[in-house]
Amino acid sequence: MEHSRPTLLMESDPMVRVRHHRTLVLLSLTALLLGGCANSGDPRPFQLKNLAKTEIDMVTDLHIQTVNRLARELTIKLYKRNPRELAKVPGMTVVQRLDVLFGTPRLITHAELNNLYAEKAVPLAFDPAFEGDRVFALMVGITGMLHASYDYRNEFYLLNELNQQKLYNSARNLEAVAWRLNTYRHADGDPFLFANSTTNLSFERLLGKMIAHQDMMANIVSDATNRTINTVVHGIASTTLLPI
Repeated sequence: MEHSRPTLLMESDPMVRVRHHRTLVLLSLTALLLGGCANSGDPRPFQLKNLAKTEIDMVTDLHIQTVNRLARELTIKLYKRNPRELAKVPGMTVVQRLDVLFGTPRLITHAELNNLYAEKAVPLAFDPAFEGDRVFALMVGITGMLHASYDYRNEFYLLNELNQQKLYNSARNLEAVAWRLNTYRHADGDPFLFANSTTNLSFERLLGKMIAHQDMMANIVSDATNRTINTVVHGIASTTLLPI
């Protein structure tokens, strides 16, 4: 009887029972999902690494994938409207630019941009003295701000944390970028980059979607962590961008 008593005590401990139940559920779920992976028709196969993700981690991953997809689309559209920018670098192609912008691991230094990245690269696209590829400068700025707002990660796990202020700041900076695309011009009146027109506002829509996603993630993180967002007024016409 003395040997069986500890077992009975463990079984009567509610915390032990809860942990035991959670383990069984997790193992059952793992077996079920792994079994589902055998079906070749499953478009999103289960991966063991997902067991180390919270619901917020998975939502974050989806947001990262979405804003990256929107940024890729924006890059392609800008090069179509501004082919002269790509031609500034002999032999350069849009595919090569996309590989650099979205490759893994992500490059955060570019000699042709004086190694500027994220919000620090954006001003080059609207600098009259800059003779390089303005589309590349702008997209290194945009993709860099998005990348920095997710702590330079492409995936999130249990111990990774997000900063709601960085997400919020990136959204405000994207608003400023949209304003600059429509407003900043050369001395002769031509825009630095051709984007929106009266009949085509797709660039503005893409940026608007990115802004919405960043604001949504900022609010999700703020609610989950009970940390407030500093919503200090920062006009879109400001000459400086918020730090990320």
